[in-house]
Amino acid sequence: VFLPVSSASPDFFGGLRRGNGKYANSIVALRIADGTVAWSFQTTHHDVWDYDLPAQPTLGMVTYNGKTVPAVLQPTKQGLLFTINREDGTPLIPVVERKVPQSAAAGDQLSPTQPIPIVPVPLAPNRIKPDDAFGLTFWDRGACHDKIAAARNDGLYTPPSTQGTILYPFTGGGTNWGGLAFDAAHDIVYVNTSSLIHLVTLIRQKEFQGVREKFFEKEVSPNAGAPFGMMREALLGPLGLPCNPPPWGKLHAVDMHTGKILWSVPLGTTEDMAPMTEYFLGTIGVPNLGGPMVTAGGLVFIGAAMDNYLRAFDAKTGAELWKGRLPAGGQATPMTYMWHGKQYVVIAAGGHSKLGTKRGDQVVAFALPN
Repeated sequence: VFLPVSSASPDFFGGLRRGNGKYANSIVALRIADGTVAWSFQTTHHDVWDYDLPAQPTLGMVTYNGKTVPAVLQPTKQGLLFTINREDGTPLIPVVERKVPQSAAAGDQLSPTQPIPIVPVPLAPNRIKPDDAFGLTFWDRGACHDKIAAARNDGLYTPPSTQGTILYPFTGGGTNWGGLAFDAAHDIVYVNTSSLIHLVTLIRQKEFQGVREKFFEKEVSPNAGAPFGMMREALLGPLGLPCNPPPWGKLHAVDMHTGKILWSVPLGTTEDMAPMTEYFLGTIGVPNLGGPMVTAGGLVFIGAAMDNYLRAFDAKTGAELWKGRLPAGGQATPMTYMWHGKQYVVIAAGGHSKLGTKRGDQVVAFALPN
């Protein structure tokens, strides 16, 4: 049994939990016979970014550098893809420990390094400068520029601070619920990612109540027992669009023989996120939750995006071939089945409160052409 284990609490301060936190932020393999741990592999050391593993691991036989191994494929919120030998927990695709930003909040001690697979390259951007700020107008861009410039912003794994720290990718991913799809016949992974910025600010406990009352509309948490509370917010411009440049959501294909990204395409439009903007933004790519499904016939189906569609993509090229309107948000992973010789694709259209998509309680099936 392969478990994707969450991060330790509180999310953004680790002074109450010294060390890397055994089994936290890890793939943990249990023996079915007695439940004992066979091995574990940690994807984030001493997590203070809420970079837990929300996606289920995927199993498959992976051939890399001419060696075929039973593997565990694990995408992460950071946009990383770990490929682990499922027999002994060692990386099939090598992982290096890279130095990361330090100077944690008072009382905390960070890991000096974090594990990064040598391939594929991160599937979500993780560094932004103030001049990269996005906006539809000069006013919009200027406001985002100033928000980014005011925060601590040293790239991936910049620790939370009282100044306010840029978390990029944000705590929704990279990859989140839904995981990935694996084409075992061709050793290709299909995986979707989101790309947004979170601003995380640590708040001294003596100041916490005043901050919570002032910013009651934002996510403000006391982190009980810790010297700091925290405030977390998406970094948005005055018009409500993200401060980082699009695409804000993508679908990728990765060749597991080499770790090379075969294609990456924007996923979704702003049609149901900021109506009318889709006419001049086009298929810009939007935040998403839910995974892809790949068929033997060479199609990749995915809902997930903040517009209410199920889409089909060409597995070889990434071209969008079709989309079907859903009655509510398709924040789920589709499945396929055969009935009387005809193939169907079905998805739960339930919506998602945090993404703000329309909620519903319908299961929608589409028939594939003969």
